[in-house]
Amino acid sequence: MSSITTEPRPSIAGLDRAIMLIPILTILLTLLYLATAGGNFPLDDSWIHQTYARNLVEYGEWSFVPGQPSAASSSPLYTIILAVGYRLGIPYQMWTHGMGIAALALTGLLGAALAGRIAPSSGVARPAAGLTITAAWHLIWAAVSGMETPIFAMFVMLSIWLAWRELDPRNAGGRSFILRGALFGGVSALTTLTRAEGILLTGLLGLMLVAARPGRSWSRLVLYGASAVTVYVLMLAPYLIYNLQVTGGLLPNTAAAKAADATPLFFENYLWRLAYLLEPLAAGVQIVLLPGMAAYAVWLVRERKPILLAAPLLWSILLIGLYAAALPLNIQHGRYLIPALPSAILCGVVGIVWLLRQGRRSMLGRVLTRTLAAVAVVVTVTFALGLGLSAYRQDVAIVDQEMVASALWLKANIPPEDLLIVHDIGAVGYFAPRPLIDIAGLVNPEVIPLLFDPEGMWSLIEARGGRYLMALDNQVPGEDLSDPRLCRVFTTGGEAAQRAGGSNMSIYALTFSGNCP
Repeated sequence: MSSITTEPRPSIAGLDRAIMLIPILTILLTLLYLATAGGNFPLDDSWIHQTYARNLVEYGEWSFVPGQPSAASSSPLYTIILAVGYRLGIPYQMWTHGMGIAALALTGLLGAALAGRIAPSSGVARPAAGLTITAAWHLIWAAVSGMETPIFAMFVMLSIWLAWRELDPRNAGGRSFILRGALFGGVSALTTLTRAEGILLTGLLGLMLVAARPGRSWSRLVLYGASAVTVYVLMLAPYLIYNLQVTGGLLPNTAAAKAADATPLFFENYLWRLAYLLEPLAAGVQIVLLPGMAAYAVWLVRERKPILLAAPLLWSILLIGLYAAALPLNIQHGRYLIPALPSAILCGVVGIVWLLRQGRRSMLGRVLTRTLAAVAVVVTVTFALGLGLSAYRQDVAIVDQEMVASALWLKANIPPEDLLIVHDIGAVGYFAPRPLIDIAGLVNPEVIPLLFDPEGMWSLIEARGGRYLMALDNQVPGEDLSDPRLCRVFTTGGEAAQRAGGSNMSIYALTFSGNCP
């Protein structure tokens, strides 16, 4: 068991050739995904971020509909990053995908650095961890999704790396601990500004630092913590104040809207919701790495390693547990849980490396552990080039053929002053900006109480003067396509959605007299 020990300092310096394959593999795999899908995004939500970023640059305001400040961006930092691209005049696809690809490469490199911290004597652990993270299909999909997920995952790994750095005895002296605390607080704030769940990681690492008490000095720990908390609060304060002014709460509108959408799932028990959440993540290498994750936990306990080394595994468990309790949605390949994967994969790979060394003691052990390692490699490659690539191509095609096509039709055929009622607002906001009512509640939180009240929703639409409705079949209030208030004027006819078993997007002229024109 002593074959895996901790080295004095986690470092990214002196990477060998195998480690340098991480960014190369990242670029090759993500470009393959982009080339097969055409370069757009697999989620309508990606267009929401683009709309906020473009409006921030063009109008100097935080809004989805110009002139109407709102808080439907779930990732303020990501919106600002995208806005930089618009300010610089870089094509949005190039900038957005470039940021995602860079974030995945850095996540892989950080995974390699953390593996080197845990298993410095292993020549396999570092490249294996980094390359497995890079080649995991959920993470490739996320890197070219146009969402904040890869940047959040990168900050998660960076936060853990910074916390582990405090285990270095050489950091116990001097005055740099105040600056290190400020850096940790700053990165933790950026993590939280990327996704609100970052506060969970910040709290976890903070408690572990207190428990580990690196340097064995309470006074230094207090100063480290004070500098971290000060920077963290100062960086978060402007966004929290803005949310309070616009929504009356600390979180963006999306939090309440998504929670309301998940309401029926809360009638199920916690274990059912947990299994439901994990189902889309079972299709990937992480399921093969479960024995390695268990071995990692056993190694930590038996070798009495510092509690901070449990942070990657605990983070993954806590994030999954949080979503099962508060937002049990497994949509889009379990995308809300994808940030739990890099740290889980790290632990799984290191655990398998340990099992391989332990397995040398017997023929059966060698066969079992080497088979497990080989299966992990095969599964990673198979999913990356098979299911993952196919899923990404299909997802992009559906958004292009349904949401984007409908938005372009609206732009060409419907006067922008006619009030539009819409559920998937992203592409409409980007390609056909106009006044609208968002019946998913992201931009219009007043509709959230009506999400399961079709007649109440219709009354609101009539009272506001809604002229057109853009919706999939299951997004029409009441889901009654024969409702006399609906006069269909356009249907996309997209083949990708039909092949996936879904419906096409339709646009309806609305009449409240019961007679279609």
